[in-house]
Amino acid sequence: QVQLVESGGGLVQAGDSLRLSCASSGRAFSNFYMGWFRQAPGKEREFVARISWSGAITHYSYSLKGRFTISRDNAKNTVYLQIDSLNPEDTAIYYCAAGRKSCSGYRCYGDLNSYDYWGQGTQVTVSS
Repeated sequence: QVQLVESGGGLVQAGDSLRLSCASSGRAFSNFYMGWFRQAPGKEREFVARISWSGAITHYSYSLKGRFTISRDNAKNTVYLQIDSLNPEDTAIYYCAAGRKSCSGYRCYGDLNSYDYWGQGTQVTVSS
């Protein structure tokens, strides 16, 4: 089993930056691909970013690329999501996820079924 706990969310102003963290416990963290998703009220869960085991390879949502940066520290069993230039449309619950299988292609990166474990999410609210 893998337990994922997100933190770092909160209420921020438009234009601010935020760094979300996702701490993992259980099975070897470095064996998992890690992803970030978000879900706004009334909308489906949306892919944000994915990172490989080593952290050397990253993938981003085509529509969100540029303001989001995913990274990981395997020594700390933690994955991060840096969000810059926040705007009210970024208001959502942000989830991290862990997947055991390799993945090829954008559709796979954003498929919820590509991930085996999910955290409970952290709320990010951006005021204008």
